[in-house]
Amino acid sequence: MIGKREFSRRRRKVMAEMEPGSIAIVPSASIHTRNRDTEYRFRQDSDFYYLTGFDEPDAVAVLMPERKHGEFVLFCQERDPALELWTGYRQGPEGACKNYSADDAFPIGDIDEILPGLIEGRERVYYAMGRNADFDQQLMQWVNTIRNKARTGAQPPGEFLDLNYLLHELRLFKSAAEIRQMQAAADISVRAHKRAMKACKPGRFEYHLEAELIHEFMQAGCRHPAYESIVGSGKNACILHYTQNCDELVAGDLVLIDAGCEYGYYASDITRTFPVSGKFSKPQRALYDLVLKSQLAAIDATIAGRHWNEPHEACVRVLTLGLLELGLLKGKLETLLKKEAYKPFYMHRTGHWLGMDVHDVGDYRVGEEWRLLEPGMVLTVEPGLYIAPDNKKVDKQWRGIGIRIEDDVLVTKQGPQVLTKALPKKAADIEKMVGGRRK
Repeated sequence: MIGKREFSRRRRKVMAEMEPGSIAIVPSASIHTRNRDTEYRFRQDSDFYYLTGFDEPDAVAVLMPERKHGEFVLFCQERDPALELWTGYRQGPEGACKNYSADDAFPIGDIDEILPGLIEGRERVYYAMGRNADFDQQLMQWVNTIRNKARTGAQPPGEFLDLNYLLHELRLFKSAAEIRQMQAAADISVRAHKRAMKACKPGRFEYHLEAELIHEFMQAGCRHPAYESIVGSGKNACILHYTQNCDELVAGDLVLIDAGCEYGYYASDITRTFPVSGKFSKPQRALYDLVLKSQLAAIDATIAGRHWNEPHEACVRVLTLGLLELGLLKGKLETLLKKEAYKPFYMHRTGHWLGMDVHDVGDYRVGEEWRLLEPGMVLTVEPGLYIAPDNKKVDKQWRGIGIRIEDDVLVTKQGPQVLTKALPKKAADIEKMVGGRRK
């Protein structure tokens, strides 16, 4: 798990990048109502957790470089034994200082009285404006409180700066501790996918396989999937974000599972596609092998010093050539690539950043140029082919086949490191796994 020293190091890095005479304000997540008086399970805001490690709702972190009385201030809920009987234990201001290294901590109920005084005299405020409308309004009220006292010598801040610009760039590069956490998440998800493959049989339902995934996640201590699990069989595999997971598994169909756990606030993200009855048909195998070939080409291009788009370019070249050879496309390769003729069959990008969020933060371009890949970045590599069931432009044998193969890849100085490599993806190995054929 991530230790207190790392959270402290992150705060120091952010403050080192802040302009002189500034303050950063980061609100936590809140609890949200699911329906009537039932609430969604709480999950802390990723930016707030990244800086604090504090896992309670209704809190605010404040960073003030060079403040004499301490640079890290935390507002949080007070201890209330009567309330804790219903909702669980809280740290309170004392616990925030003792266990989370806050230099000062105050009850969240006192924030209107205390925070304007901390903002006053600071020239700049770092804050992620626009993400939380209620907190935006509250912050402006505090600033206006200071402005209304200008005649008494109060100095309101003159500039608001986007905290995301600093914070998200730091989050893009994973530390050794974060990589260990992500490897653990990947290992748990690998076991979950294997479990689902072994449980797959005609006559079962998509939600049965989802249940196998959740079982493995929970057994490993993962209370949250990193995102809603996709278990799409047959034509459902052609729906990119299919999450109903309610149809029966039919012999002869493929099933696509896109699922990953969240372990200690770090996500994994894996996709595998396999035959319900344990054997690919000839058209299914042809498309599957093509997707796998394109994925391997993209992984090979995930090298430090190359730009972000090169894995995608390698992928679409292999896919387009393969579609041409199989007769799903016609024409000259370079012309088809220029026209992006593959898009009716492959309409998404080949990957995204991965970290605390499954679609993690970080810019893909720097200025007008694709950014270069650097050691410590983690991304997914996930090509696919989706032949719509009503696509009359292709031969009937291809229709309704959806395939995606996805792995999590760490960029290192030595080359790409596949965190999810323990999960089989060669067609022959997949066939041995499905239905419990491989122990």
